[in-house]
Amino acid sequence: MRIFLDTNVIASATATRGLCADVLRTVIAFHDLVVSEHLIAELRRVLKGKFGASPDVITDVVWLLQRDTRASDAMPLHDVPLPDPADVAIVSSALNGAAEVLVTGDKEILKLHRIGSLEILIPRQFWDKERGQQGGRYVR
Repeated sequence: MRIFLDTNVIASATATRGLCADVLRTVIAFHDLVVSEHLIAELRRVLKGKFGASPDVITDVVWLLQRDTRASDAMPLHDVPLPDPADVAIVSSALNGAAEVLVTGDKEILKLHRIGSLEILIPRQFWDKERGQQGGRYVR
């Protein structure tokens, strides 16, 4: 399954141990992780500014995200009812990458619930579905 993890999920997975780290590991191990240059640029800014991550940590995270993942692009931007252009770019990246699930903690994005075949979940919803169905693997 193709999964797009929002910047906030990947940043949390990088900075702390816990649910988001488990989600990231599971997606990398069992699913196709979809990433975009927009996501990576935003992640670099967040890791440096908000979390104070070192350049080495940021380089390692970006390397991991560019390895064995599905590349997507934010362009073309989709017409989604979101006020923040950065959120529109994230949703567009997920849609353009044919992701089936977008995992995010962003409240504005979460209000959409679903766009076409793209299901939008918080990390806990994804984790519960992942662990609760067919021997721990997320299936529809």
